[in-house]
Amino acid sequence: MTYTQKTPWTLIIGIIMLAFGYMVQAGVLDPLIHMLHTSKYVGKPGAPGEMIMMPFVCGIIAIVVGLWQMAVKPKEGNLDYYLSTVGGVMFILLIAFFVKWGFDPLMHAWGKAAEGAMKDAKLDWAFDFAKVMNLNYVVMGILAGIIVVNVFKVPDWAANGVRLSRLGLKTGVILLGVLYSWGELANLAGLSIILIAVFVLGSVGMVLWMGARRNIPNSMGGVLSAGMGVCGVSATVASAPVVNAKSTEIAYTIGTILLWGVLMMFIFPIVGKAMGMNPTQFGAWAGTGILNSAQVAGAALAFEPNGIDTLKVAEIFNITRILFLPIIVLWLAVWYVKRESTGEKVELSKVIFAKFPLFVLGFIVMFVLGSTGMFAPEHHYKGKYFDNSDKVMTETKDGKVKSKLLKDDQVALLKAELDKVQEADRKVALQNLIDNKKVMSIEDDVKIRGITNAKVLSKEATHVLKESHKAVYHTAPKIGKFRNLIAWFFTFGLIGLGMQITMASIKQAGGHPLIIGSVVGSVKAIGALVVVLLFVKEIV
Repeated sequence: MTYTQKTPWTLIIGIIMLAFGYMVQAGVLDPLIHMLHTSKYVGKPGAPGEMIMMPFVCGIIAIVVGLWQMAVKPKEGNLDYYLSTVGGVMFILLIAFFVKWGFDPLMHAWGKAAEGAMKDAKLDWAFDFAKVMNLNYVVMGILAGIIVVNVFKVPDWAANGVRLSRLGLKTGVILLGVLYSWGELANLAGLSIILIAVFVLGSVGMVLWMGARRNIPNSMGGVLSAGMGVCGVSATVASAPVVNAKSTEIAYTIGTILLWGVLMMFIFPIVGKAMGMNPTQFGAWAGTGILNSAQVAGAALAFEPNGIDTLKVAEIFNITRILFLPIIVLWLAVWYVKRESTGEKVELSKVIFAKFPLFVLGFIVMFVLGSTGMFAPEHHYKGKYFDNSDKVMTETKDGKVKSKLLKDDQVALLKAELDKVQEADRKVALQNLIDNKKVMSIEDDVKIRGITNAKVLSKEATHVLKESHKAVYHTAPKIGKFRNLIAWFFTFGLIGLGMQITMASIKQAGGHPLIIGSVVGSVKAIGALVVVLLFVKEIV
């Protein structure tokens, strides 16, 4: 069969993108860009930024494919299938452009304005609603996708491209591997394995126990336990052949996961910010308590939309959780055969090999390459490397030489608050910073970041510590490009995810699966929150 449809919309989207890129380059949109504070995306003369390059490149591709779709009769084959996805991909990217470069900064400006108005009115409860509700490009992108599919319906010509968005999320996770190093993973691995083991195995066992108490079919209990315990939809699909789940049972499980996961994707960031969690704490909580990779990424990016720290920690915990999938598949196979006298025996090795998520292997490959120093120095931390040499502690801007060393008033501030630090090793690191006006070693930096996250100093002193950390850690050029690429893959994937969340699929979560899923999901989320707050105190 042929997939390409004769539609003018791919061509129209391409023309819109090209026109937008031209208006940005020509300065027509400068007043709007200035108002929204998005000039950082425009670039500089001779070095155009993403707001110019992406519309031009995507627009040209869409126009060429759009003309081909209008002029050429499609023939069955791989070329036809892949070209049929272009319209949907460009449809998602067009939405992403307006969300990231328009609605996100606009909502940010409105939130600040609302907070200012409340302060002017001398209200005690003044707040930035955009921050409180996490109304950033990640959340608004997902919402835009949900609105499109449920209010307007995804056009038929865009359907194949929308389905491709899952590949965008998985590609983002694979590329995320370059931002890790052996040392960083070693710091988190022990914690993540223990935390994930407890909550994955506990969640699976709890679902199976509740399912038996409520007399739901073993096949239903099996897929629901994998979905709620491990990694959502992927685990549901992986476990289905092991427990001989019916298509309706798979649908009920996916509906439950979608309903619970969507709610948590919005609730987690709000709770995390309200409780003052740092990136490591929130990443550990989201990676443990939220059900699947897309929702983990959505929550992490909503918590920290302009950084990668939370997302990286969340993905470490998320991938650790996914690595438990073969164990759970084995468990369910044995459990089902014992519980169901008519249950068909399966070849476990084949099921595990066939269903193990390949994107996890991709992440591991990129992680190994990143640890060799291919993209950044071998011992990099979150894509950055330590360098406090005299050369990098000064910078020239607009012909003026500026030192990154601490100023005398900053040194005096830290001296005055030195006694607030009780731990001996942290106090030594802070004293070294005071004496030398710069962080002296990686070990000192770890201790100083511990002081920062412990919040024992004043806001002003804590800000000085944060700036001293930024002064000695530098992002490798390749890593900077990877970060931007990763952000776009996740933006694309999450908008596409929103376009696959229909009210019909969520309604399928009714009855016992919804009750069991809600109870287990709540216990898992609250339990993980308590453990993280008790044992994860600082960045590791």
